[in-house]
Amino acid sequence: MTDSIDVEEWRAELESKRAEKDDFFAEHPQSPVPPEDREGFEGLDYFEPDPTYRVTATVTAHDDPEVVLMDTTAGREMRYLRATTLEFELRREDEDLEDGSFELAAYQLESPNEEPYFVPFRDKTTGQQTYEGGRYMELAADRDLETGDELVVDFNLAYTPFCAYSETFDCPLPPEENWLEVTIPAGERFE
Repeated sequence: MTDSIDVEEWRAELESKRAEKDDFFAEHPQSPVPPEDREGFEGLDYFEPDPTYRVTATVTAHDDPEVVLMDTTAGREMRYLRATTLEFELRREDEDLEDGSFELAAYQLESPNEEPYFVPFRDKTTGQQTYEGGRYMELAADRDLETGDELVVDFNLAYTPFCAYSETFDCPLPPEENWLEVTIPAGERFE
């Protein structure tokens, strides 16, 4: 289910965010692209914007969040709290793609400090059209989420972690509970 949006306005905003990120990667001193590669950097690769992958998820809040240890690309573990579970449906017109109901866990650090919810995930594009370590989304809510709340999950904003570009970054890997058995051709590509 998608919420009602002005698709042209949504697309323009998404394209603007992508251009801003490309500029950051090409020019900013904190870019994950190594300095020697920035001159030849021509922008990130993206799937075409598709509002089908902007869904409304139903929240199940966890009053006593469980600690989840996520392995990282450098072989360490990071501690997160499983704050909520997001349940959503995908309904697509392409008959080659699977529809259905899916769940993703959303995490927060143990001291969240108003941080957005962190949603690392893998899907059937992982390691083929997208980074082998999975992709991330950050979801902001204007208040603490409660069971039954709805939250927009826009996979068009899914991004590749910085560790894909440089080994100087250590990134958490999506835990198995966030491995989706479905193709999500939205957001950043990485081949």
